[in-house]
Amino acid sequence: MSKFIYNFSEGNKDMRDLLGGKGANLAEMTHLGLPVPHGFTITTEACHAYQRTLTLSSDLLTQLDASITQLSQETGKQFDSHDNTLLISVRSGAAISMPGMMDTILNIGLNDQTVKALAQTTNNERFAYDSYRRLLAMFGNVVYGLDEAAFDQVLTDIKRKNGYASDLELTAEDLKQVVTEFKEIYQTSDKGKFPQDPKTQLLAAINAVFESWNNHRAQVYRKQNHISENLGTGVNVQEMVFGNAGENSGTGVAFTRNPATGEKALFGEYLLNAQGEDVVSGVRTPQDVGVLKTEMPALYDQLAETAEKLETHYQDMQDLEFTIEKGKMFLLQARDGKRTAYAAVKIAVDQVNEGLITKKQALLRIEPDAISTMLHPEFDKEALAAHQILTTGLPASPGAATGQVYFTAADAKQASEAGHPVVLLRQDTSPEDIDGMIVSQAIVTSRGGMTSHAAVVSRGMGATGVVGAHELNVDYRAKEAKVKQQIIHEGDWVSVNGTTGDLYLGQIKTTEVTVKGDLSVLLEWAKEYSRMGVYTNADTPKDFQKALDYDADGIGLTRTEHMFFKPERLVQMRRLILAEDAEGRKDPLAKLLQMQQGDFYELYKLAEHKEVTIRLLDPPLHEFLPHDEKEVAEVSEQTGISTSKIKERVSSLKELNPMLGHRGDRLAVTFPDIYEMQVQAIMTAALKLANEGLKVAPHIMIPLTDSKIEMAWVRELVVNQIDQATKAAGVTLDYTVGTMMEMPRACVTADQVAEESDFFSFGTNDLTQLTFGYSRDDVGSFMPEYIKKGLLPADPFQTVDTEGVGALMKIAIDKGRQTKPQLPIGVCGEVGGDPASIEFFEQIGVTYVSCSPYRVPVARLAAAQAHLRQAGAETPALAAKTA
Repeated sequence: MSKFIYNFSEGNKDMRDLLGGKGANLAEMTHLGLPVPHGFTITTEACHAYQRTLTLSSDLLTQLDASITQLSQETGKQFDSHDNTLLISVRSGAAISMPGMMDTILNIGLNDQTVKALAQTTNNERFAYDSYRRLLAMFGNVVYGLDEAAFDQVLTDIKRKNGYASDLELTAEDLKQVVTEFKEIYQTSDKGKFPQDPKTQLLAAINAVFESWNNHRAQVYRKQNHISENLGTGVNVQEMVFGNAGENSGTGVAFTRNPATGEKALFGEYLLNAQGEDVVSGVRTPQDVGVLKTEMPALYDQLAETAEKLETHYQDMQDLEFTIEKGKMFLLQARDGKRTAYAAVKIAVDQVNEGLITKKQALLRIEPDAISTMLHPEFDKEALAAHQILTTGLPASPGAATGQVYFTAADAKQASEAGHPVVLLRQDTSPEDIDGMIVSQAIVTSRGGMTSHAAVVSRGMGATGVVGAHELNVDYRAKEAKVKQQIIHEGDWVSVNGTTGDLYLGQIKTTEVTVKGDLSVLLEWAKEYSRMGVYTNADTPKDFQKALDYDADGIGLTRTEHMFFKPERLVQMRRLILAEDAEGRKDPLAKLLQMQQGDFYELYKLAEHKEVTIRLLDPPLHEFLPHDEKEVAEVSEQTGISTSKIKERVSSLKELNPMLGHRGDRLAVTFPDIYEMQVQAIMTAALKLANEGLKVAPHIMIPLTDSKIEMAWVRELVVNQIDQATKAAGVTLDYTVGTMMEMPRACVTADQVAEESDFFSFGTNDLTQLTFGYSRDDVGSFMPEYIKKGLLPADPFQTVDTEGVGALMKIAIDKGRQTKPQLPIGVCGEVGGDPASIEFFEQIGVTYVSCSPYRVPVARLAAAQAHLRQAGAETPALAAKTA
């Protein structure tokens, strides 16, 4: 027979999976000799058994009878006793804390007879009936699903009739009336009378707690916090202690440190003459726990001493639930306390400095994504409270921004140049919009997913971004957008929360955040314990400087195409593409060469001795060409080429599936002079800095390679330009020429590709797109449903698909290192800053990840955690600690 029940004296803190967090900690506190009311825990295995059959097993019922008998012996109390009645609480408790998500029922064992006995034995009729009305309300709501508002209305009516300000003014006679009316609510429902038998109450309560594992709020909480659906909950059955037994009784919650700031001081609230739900529900305003020091100094000292003991024992900030019954304190719960990201970092660093934990433990304690919330601007909470959400989209790029709405890149740029803060609001974006995007405080689109152009660029630039806000309907001609009946005109002020996806009308004050203090210390420790390097994706000195402020190891990806969309460059790029032959391309190439070498010079100079990996031109040429009659006319005027020739050229370059067409190193094969120009610009910049005393080792990346022979052809093109430049300058420079691994064929032939490649860098966006056959710009139409229905565990463009895409990556790494054992392996796709993906990259031997500047600290911490776990650090896997 399986053991489904453990007395508190039988368990310990290491039995969380079996007993749940609450049960394990009650057992541990019992062993520590702390004042814990007697009780036992029904295991999560019993929960699993219940979920399979939706009934309590005979084995469990047998063990439950024995446990109640033992509890009676330990307490000297019995169900239905007229002298010393046993009253119990039934509380949920999963292995990972889910505060308030599942159910609790107090005062089980009370009925029409025992309530009189309780009144007599305590000589406190008001207390007895107050406890009974609480049981009736909780049981009715939790077990029978009766509307909580119906019970509340009874209390409200009686208080209004008597002119009472709070529940405390209810007399014993009032509470008797409340009990009578509560029982009438049962009788008028389809559930029938309230059960008078304590055993029936107990079994129904246990059923209800098991059922609450799958209630809606619990499911939402687990999804939000990435908690497994398979854990199940324990049920803790415990002798009641009463905080509502008079003015020398009370209940409260205390944290061993401030959960908002991390300050080392007892923090919490309590209520006299109350039970736990009074504190949680807000029906009464609690007092600061510090007041207890004045009202009950001995109990405050006991609480403070207990808090210190438990924090030292658990080596973490604790959240304590306590009850005072007639001047005696009892502990009902201890758990690792939820805290803000700021508090989490401060507490971790402080506890290392106090000698309570090690650096490794501190690093494993912080949720990496929580750091992201510390780095982006955020709205002032008081200012935010005064605004209503207009609409909500996908939170593409964290942060908070306020600006005036503009609907085209040109208008956004013009407004920015006039000194206006800009929010670019569009149906969607394309590379053509980059000029407006780079000046925008925030980018909002009504279409697109989390890896759409707007999403990727906004993250890369560190701009606040919201995409897929489907309620927005943009009318470019009218220069307005409509959400339901609300019209947003050009120039209107809006505020965008890229962390939540919310859009607001009007201006909301923001606050800037930088890496400093405790966070800076923590990230230094992370660097100390990381194996993987953390680089940034940066196309401009501004982006790179932000990444350097966050201590990036260098640039893992510079996308040169982003450098061509400034107006003066776009003209030359269009002249280049529209030229009829190589001769016609010479002049625009020469002009672009001058511009590009300046770009590379600035990046190299900023990097000093850090690596900068530059990817040569990748997107299809048609992206640079005009798309409508107005643009065609403008290009004709700028270039002197007739509109008919422009249209003809645009038509000849049109592709049915451009992302699988004429792009990447295919451009090098058909237009070698473009890649030659870019390599010349790289070498000119590097040689100029060499003359200035800064030695640069260029890292040049070839995109979209399929095969060894293709890589060899493009590599020779690149190396010839390098050799010509160094020979002419009479100097030698170290350099590497590698490839972006984003084609499945390249992955499975990686041993051959590595013969011609000095490094691999995975472009996981395209690799995922080609492996799944998903268009990354269109997945928003179905991806949410796939995740909701469990067809995918996560968006594979956000977290690497380890079984498919990850398997290809591992094949490529293993094969590549068969050819070159020390082959550097990078990841510069969207998942490069995702903690779950970084965990996988550590396992398969990735050398470095590259991500947007704002993700560098997140990736740094995730890399350290991944390495510590892989190496078997002294602490178990990370637990979410922030709220």
